[in-house]
Amino acid sequence: MRLWLSRNSEVPLRAQLTTQIKLGILSHDLRPGERLPSTRELARRYGIHANTVSAAYRELEERGWLEFRRGSGVYVRALDGERPPDAQLELDQLISVFLQRARAAGFALGEIQTRVKHWLALQPPDHFLVLESDENLRAILVAEIAGATGFPVRGMSLEECARTGLPAGAAAVAMYGQSERVRALLPPDTSCLLLRSRSIPDALSGEQRPAADALIAVVSRWPEFLRWARTMLVSVGIEPGALTFRDARERGWQRSLRASAIVITDALTARRLPAGTPARVFHIIADDSRAELRRFVEKFLTG
Repeated sequence: MRLWLSRNSEVPLRAQLTTQIKLGILSHDLRPGERLPSTRELARRYGIHANTVSAAYRELEERGWLEFRRGSGVYVRALDGERPPDAQLELDQLISVFLQRARAAGFALGEIQTRVKHWLALQPPDHFLVLESDENLRAILVAEIAGATGFPVRGMSLEECARTGLPAGAAAVAMYGQSERVRALLPPDTSCLLLRSRSIPDALSGEQRPAADALIAVVSRWPEFLRWARTMLVSVGIEPGALTFRDARERGWQRSLRASAIVITDALTARRLPAGTPARVFHIIADDSRAELRRFVEKFLTG
């Protein structure tokens, strides 16, 4: 059994051992019933502590990959056909094969790491990442962008981005008002798509004015959406008495919504409205910014 162990890696030696042994079993480099080196033998061969090897063997035994035979040693256990392999193990197996071939060809780990980073940097983004610290607004923006583009979208607070950096494969997006904070967080050569908010005239464009006695409910889990909607509706002459506001974070917010003539909501809360609710979804992101996101996907991400 050939292993590559790095003491300088952020991955603990125990985890390196367990992963490589599992991959060896799945790739049939280690056959069912094959005896593994003893704890002391493996520790001596690779210059690691015997307790590390013992802990790795015990973990693999508990997960059903190995079995201990009293007085005989540690053996590869036959895989149960009904038990699926660990999550992402197929990807790990591909990486393991690549590393084995590269090392067999004489390339040093430093060379491999440098070239892998180079090729990763050339890959197009595989998801949008919304940078926004307000978790409720962030969730709404994620829903709007996913609906507008059909492309994977995730969210991250500015504080988390400052701690961990931008994840691999992310195309950063943020609201225009956050531009200075976001640019201060990202490396100088990293771009960020800045999104503009819809104005009140844009939001009301094409909308019919409700009847004077119509009851209008405004529902959102983002308090600023409720305030924004109140300003918007009152500014166009809707009587304040005809408006009700519901925080979708509170219990019972869905009750009797269908009695309203119109329910104004955001793209995320709209998914949780009762069937038959007369909903109108008001988007936060301006139409031209939504179009820019779609062009980014069509031209850049699809090549």
